[in-house]
Amino acid sequence: MPPQTFRQILGKQGEDLAVQELRRRGYAILARRYRTRFGEIDIVAEEAGAVIFVEVKARRSSKYGAATDAVPTWKQRRIAAMALDYLARTNRLERPARFDVVAIDGIGTGKPNLQVIRDAFMSRGR
Repeated sequence: MPPQTFRQILGKQGEDLAVQELRRRGYAILARRYRTRFGEIDIVAEEAGAVIFVEVKARRSSKYGAATDAVPTWKQRRIAAMALDYLARTNRLERPARFDVVAIDGIGTGKPNLQVIRDAFMSRGR
């Protein structure tokens, strides 16, 4: 097995921080790294009866922009397709769904700034 890259390590660290914060806020974690034919959803959670699909974006620095800017429209469409796959496979199509983003700036610096953005974007199909 090849060694993990620094980027993969920071990504895992970001997901771990996101899970801790989401749990602290009362989210129940249903799945991590849910794989579909369209890609991978970082975190699937439940809050107040809704299924929440969470994209985690972590940045070490602002050199390439803030973490909050890292979910372009094409990625939103892909996440929506993966969410529909999850809802269908788990018989939750009738449940309300939401798309949140956890943005972490300064990951790996010892003082990360974590932001949970509720309803970060809308699915066009729902």
